[in-house]
Amino acid sequence: MERRRFSTAAITLLSLTLVCGSPSEAPAQQQAASAPASTQALQVATFGGGCFWCMEPPFDKLNGVVSTTSGYIGGRVANPTYEQVSEGSTGHVEVVQVRYDPSKVTYGRLLEVFWRNIDPLTPNRQFCDEGSQYRSAIFFHDAGQRRAAEASKRALDGRFRQAIVTEIVAATVFYPAEAYHQNYYTKNPIRYRFYRSRCGRDDRLKEVWGKK
Repeated sequence: MERRRFSTAAITLLSLTLVCGSPSEAPAQQQAASAPASTQALQVATFGGGCFWCMEPPFDKLNGVVSTTSGYIGGRVANPTYEQVSEGSTGHVEVVQVRYDPSKVTYGRLLEVFWRNIDPLTPNRQFCDEGSQYRSAIFFHDAGQRRAAEASKRALDGRFRQAIVTEIVAATVFYPAEAYHQNYYTKNPIRYRFYRSRCGRDDRLKEVWGKK
């Protein structure tokens, strides 16, 4: 994948001793520590928006999000590895699964954040990452989520000259990604920022959605 070609040799030359990141990018687990939600009340949402490293931060910032987990969904192979998924041989999509307290943040709000952090106009690709494993998708977990997702997609009709290609499909078995992928943006902030910049993610988001 294109993402991996420039993120191996080039990134390792960067010093990992530099101080990066900002308080606003603290993981949701830390934000929720002072006021834990009832486990029984938590709900789950699953979104595919390309590189799962980049989909964790916008959700982690939301009050009411308890955790984000990078992983794989929608494929035909049990317990897929990152190497298998990134090759596009399993049918899975890279996703982020969000556990949230609906009394603090609505599913509708999660949808708003999702849309503003993806390119909904390009099939089987998100930014520099190409292949069906990087397609944009909303994986609904119940009828209410399906209705909300479909309504949010309809609300965007007419905004773009191109058709919105983001899929809305039922969630299947979710497989968490390997441990080193989880909260990658906090564990490896320099590498993460270098990848995100080189991938052109923020430039494309501004092009699609505007500066705000």
